[in-house]
Parts: sequence; C-alpha cells; structure tokens
Amino acid sequence: MLSGLVIVDKPQGWTSHDVVGRMRRLAGTRKVGHAGTLDPMATGVLVLGINKATRLLTYIVGTSKTYTATIRLGETTITDDAEGEVTETRTAAEVTDDAIAAGVAALTGPIQQVPSSVSAIKVNGERSYARVRSGEEVKLAARPVTIHRFDVHSITRVDGGRVVDVDVTVECSSGTYIRALARDLGNGLGVGGHLTALRRTQVGPYSLDQARTLEELAEELNVLEMSLAARALMPNRELSEEETTEISFGRRIAAGPGAGTPSAATAENPAAAFAPTGELVALLADAGSFAKPVLVFAPGTGPGTGQAQ
Repeated sequence: MLSGLVIVDKPQGWTSHDVVGRMRRLAGTRKVGHAGTLDPMATGVLVLGINKATRLLTYIVGTSKTYTATIRLGETTITDDAEGEVTETRTAAEVTDDAIAAGVAALTGPIQQVPSSVSAIKVNGERSYARVRSGEEVKLAARPVTIHRFDVHSITRVDGGRVVDVDVTVECSSGTYIRALARDLGNGLGVGGHLTALRRTQVGPYSLDQARTLEELAEELNVLEMSLAARALMPNRELSEEETTEISFGRRIAAGPGAGTPSAATAENPAAAFAPTGELVALLADAGSFAKPVLVFAPGTGPGTGQAQ
C-alpha cells in the first residue's frame, strides 16, 4: 500500500479540500489528509499524507510556516484579502517607507492577533465565514501568535501613491493569519490594508523546492516515504535490534539521550525511532528513565512503509 507525504504546489483558486480530492484520485485511496488549510487565493506548499502517513500530519500542523505576500495599503476589504469587496479607501500617499518599517517592526515577535472574521474558526459550532455571509457581525477573540520574521522586500506606490503595495516575507507560528497581518499593518498606519497575493514557501522542514504541481503529480506521483518524512520532521533515534523488537510489541525501552532536558521527546513532540534497517518503527516519548511508544508501526514491505497500530 502506497504511504507517504506528498508536497503539493497548490494552484490559485483551489481549496485545500479540492486538492485532497484530486490526490485521492491520483493515489487511488480515500485515506488522504492535509497538514493545515491554505486559502483558495493562496498558492504554494500544501503537505498531504497518504494512507499510513496521515498519522504524521498532526505533528506537521503545529510547525512554523513561511510565506511571500503582497500587502496593499489604502484599501480595506471585508475578507482582508483581494477576494472580498472593498469597504473603505483612504489614500496612502502620506505613508512613508520609515512608517511602514515601524509598522512591520510592531507586528514582529509575539503578538496578539484577531483572526479574520471570514476564517474557518468555529463560533458556537458554525464556521465564522458562514455567519458573516449570512449577515451576522462576528468578532473573534485575539490569540497569541509569533511572527519570527517579517521582511520588507519592496515598496511600490501605485496610482499616484493612492495605494501602496508592499512585498514581504513572513515566517510565523502555526495559527497565524497573513491577511490579518495585512489588515493590522494597514490599520496601524491609519489607511487600512489587505492581502493581494500569498504564496506559502515552507511548512516545517518541507519547502517549495520539494513541491510539485498537480499536473506534474498526475504524470508522476512523487511521494516522500515515511522514514524520510519523519527524519526531516522530528528528532531521530536509532534503535538496536533488541530495542526494535521491544518497541514493535509496544513495550518501553531506556530513555533517549535527551531525557530530563528541554530537548526530551514528548507525546506532543516525539522522536522518530528507526530500526537498523532504516525503517520507521515508532514515535517515542521520554518518561523518566524510560521511553514509551506514542505510535508503533508494524513491519512493512520496505523502509518507511510500516503500518500504524
């Protein structure tokens, strides 16, 4: 059974669910999931898991993300991006490059961010965007996110400076909304703002260099096998033959070298354990002087093809 990760370069206009549906047909299986939604307007890295590798997706969702984006200052939209109608315009002609740099600096590091009201966050069991479309005014609570990097590459003054387009790169924690970042930059400068382009270039260790378009994947289904995917994603632990046998039966073994330190493997951030053959055997968490399996993979037909138990 084919299992592994597929790194897709998502096309504009497709939902993440659309891409999952296409991958189900290409891979010939219903068991396909993704590691974090990408808006229809956005393009770039969308990580999919096939069959047994769907068990790895939960550990990818929380990784940091990197984007390139264009923020337009001087126009506010209902969706905080270019897909929504413009609700307010204010000339950005007086906004200086220094003011933009100061606004970006204020939004770098740990911040409290209010997600866009048309996000997929559920409010009393219903998606926020559905409530907005039905005419309801939705106010979401702020949540902590971290902007690790917010770099400005170019500033272009359009229509005599009435609007200003700012090309940026953003590296951020999971749960960050780039369109909310665009909105908040514009609001902080007093002219409003929204996102006009967004491309995700990295999810955790998986980059755009590894991504393939759906057309390319239709010609050749490029799958990153589970052992390689886990090696890139998590701390690695090489097991002896004896340890491999014990873990394969779900038994605990001696803790890893990082036990008792901040780098210790946990249930939320486990270590990937490999047999001497290179096969992914289990995900391990340290508990005192022992390491116990969080997820065990039974022997498969080759490296990285183990079956989750």
